[in-house]
Amino acid sequence: MNRRRPTLLAALTLTATAALTLSACGSDDDSGAKDSDKIAGADTSGASPSASPSETASAQPERPEIALPADVTYKFEWGKSSDPVKGAVLHDAEQRIKAVDMAIAEQDPLHKAYRFYSEGEAAAGSEKYIQDFVDHKARTTGVTRYYNESVNTKDDGTAALVYCEDQSKSFNKFLKTGKTDVTSVTKDSYVLYASTLRKNSEGVWVTERLVSERGSAKCQP
Repeated sequence: MNRRRPTLLAALTLTATAALTLSACGSDDDSGAKDSDKIAGADTSGASPSASPSETASAQPERPEIALPADVTYKFEWGKSSDPVKGAVLHDAEQRIKAVDMAIAEQDPLHKAYRFYSEGEAAAGSEKYIQDFVDHKARTTGVTRYYNESVNTKDDGTAALVYCEDQSKSFNKFLKTGKTDVTSVTKDSYVLYASTLRKNSEGVWVTERLVSERGSAKCQP
């Protein structure tokens, strides 16, 4: 179970392929999440070739504006990579994270912002995840920290991104009552994520697959 969510909301545990072996989530996750938390080997057979530098430069897609409530903040403690490709991967992954929280805040499971930065299994999983908040009229609040990132890029226009999330100061806020569900900090407040991204024809690094491991030893303070 994702501790920044009330017990009635499911954790974000999506079927994924990534260059990392993760064990199943903790026993607090529902059975569906457990079944979907297995990671297969990396699979890039469906990935599109990377756009050429000239194609990327000419595309210049209009990126969606990310606007969040004032009480939803982040600490991205990701290093500044000297590799422009890795830097672009981290930037677009960060935008996807924020876009999902914006969709939750606006109670829109089909929000165009997160769909701009995700496709396939990741987009479908995010839609279900956001819908859980909509069904229970809740959203996120507080500050979430991201750290211990690792990016591996490939010549075929795909990348594997692994990172940690600290949810110890991030909670659920119910829209009808305005009540914030403040919970105690435990080892499950720290989550390891692994994702597969692909550079699309517009030069955007879209997340295609995502998986999480709650309480991972790799992310403990």
